[in-house]
Amino acid sequence: MNYQDCIKFANENPVCYIATADGAQPRVRGFLMWFADENGFYFHTGATKDVCKQLKTNPKVELCFYAIGDPQTAKMMRVTGEVEFLDDIALKTRLLEERPFLKAIVRGGAEDHLLVLFRVCTGEAHFWTMEDNMCESEIERIKF
Repeated sequence: MNYQDCIKFANENPVCYIATADGAQPRVRGFLMWFADENGFYFHTGATKDVCKQLKTNPKVELCFYAIGDPQTAKMMRVTGEVEFLDDIALKTRLLEERPFLKAIVRGGAEDHLLVLFRVCTGEAHFWTMEDNMCESEIERIKF
């Protein structure tokens, strides 16, 4: 397995879970990843949301992507890394073109300060199946 496998898996299974920390309290929520490429896993959120505040306070994050299937063959990918915030008008413009439903929420367009882009661009990932259930520490880690 390599990083290209991680990119492919994330793009094929974009519904994932993001774990953050709120002080000593872990928080997790579902997210729809925008896309993944050689530069990381890309997401968007709102500046006023708790998740955004948590990530700005502590950029360490864990993602979990899951390919639904038979419990014996289902596969997940866990990604541990740090968030990098992106203030890129061209990227925000692309986001609004690719996700037009956001235009009803982000009324100021690509320059709206409430629209926050971030990516996880450094860290490590690993895949997990039921075969790995009792040997998680032995699973190969893929650094990116």
